[in-house]
Amino acid sequence: MNDKYMKISDLNTYIKSLFDENPYLKKVYLRGEISNFKNHSRGHLYFTLKDDASRISAVMFYSSAVNINFAPEDGMNVLVEGRISCYPAQGTYQIYVDKMEVDGLGNLYLEFEKLKAKLSKEGLFAPEAKKRIPKIPKRIGIITAPTGAAIRDILSTIKRRFPICETILFPALVQGSSAAPDIVKQIKEADSGKYNLDVLIIGRGGGSIEDLWAFNEEIVARAIYDARVPIISAVGHEIDFTISDFVADMRAPTPTGAAEMAVPTISEINNILNSYEIRLNEFTTNLIHKSKLKLNNITSSYILKNPLSLYELKEQKLDTFIDTLNNNIKKRLGNYELILNNLKQSYVLKNPLSLFAVKKEKLLFTEKNLTNHITNTLTINNHKYDILVNTLKLVNPLNILDKGYSLVTKDNTVIKDTKDLKVNDIIKVKFHKGRIKAEIKEVLSHE
Repeated sequence: MNDKYMKISDLNTYIKSLFDENPYLKKVYLRGEISNFKNHSRGHLYFTLKDDASRISAVMFYSSAVNINFAPEDGMNVLVEGRISCYPAQGTYQIYVDKMEVDGLGNLYLEFEKLKAKLSKEGLFAPEAKKRIPKIPKRIGIITAPTGAAIRDILSTIKRRFPICETILFPALVQGSSAAPDIVKQIKEADSGKYNLDVLIIGRGGGSIEDLWAFNEEIVARAIYDARVPIISAVGHEIDFTISDFVADMRAPTPTGAAEMAVPTISEINNILNSYEIRLNEFTTNLIHKSKLKLNNITSSYILKNPLSLYELKEQKLDTFIDTLNNNIKKRLGNYELILNNLKQSYVLKNPLSLFAVKKEKLLFTEKNLTNHITNTLTINNHKYDILVNTLKLVNPLNILDKGYSLVTKDNTVIKDTKDLKVNDIIKVKFHKGRIKAEIKEVLSHE
């Protein structure tokens, strides 16, 4: 009776096989919003993919997750590609994601942020790299489409505000795959030096992010950065920001705004000239006033009215210096004269031989002491010599020969015992006076 009941694990395994064998579920493409996102420590991604009416569990293993170029998070709309299968342990079905990307314009936004971070790190947006826009330009270059609202707005604004300024149009594509290279080409042409431009305006009217994308290309950003002419970026509307806006020397919210930043109005020029005139008049008036005061001080000075007074002061000062110098000379000469008199009165100069007598007496005394010292030293050394000679005589082994003893040697060795001799040995005998050589005939005793 129990055989008709299946194990839950068997049922879930069977259901999984149905999912895995279904060709429509092996490759599924879904669009949805991420929720309940979890990044596992092993690199696997677990989340729920939902829309307005439903949801499905999703898992993306590390081998696939490592290939995505953004950081998934809750609330992000994504496009996923994967297969549908059952997880037998929980009896739930889910999508196993192989690929995932941001939905809609998200990929363009990621490219934008990635390039922005790269160029910022290289210093292309640095404030110190920005060139100053001249206040009163004589000639302005414009890179934009030759037709459309942008060029009309720029030209009409410049003509209205500062009609004496010359403009040169460098027509370029501002949309599509060929736009970026064309914009770079026109930037290089305008910056070649042939046109003596003071300012260069680059831009176009508003549009979608795809329409404006040419101004987010890296080649355009680097061309703007490398240009010698100051550049104003005017792309889209005020809410639109492109890479060109960040790298340009100045960013305008609209093409019209760029024209307004590039040139002043006639009234502004008049105000500037009036301000310069006022400042110049004030400066000239102050300079004349200060010069008059200085002239009055000079003409009323005591020196100019009494020029000899300056000479009199110098003469008096010179007299003081001369008197001081004479006094110092007299004082120095007096000191030297006193020293000379003292030398003349000295005993040595009056009796030079007395100095010799003292030295001679000292020499004789030294000579006598030296002679006594030498004599004493010789006496002491002779006495020591005699003692040493007598001592040597006492210990001299040959002195005993004076008493009738003799010294026997064999082969230059002193014989002290008859044991060292045998019959027919040749020996030498030394007496107090003379030597003999003898042959041993008989050894009588060893005692």
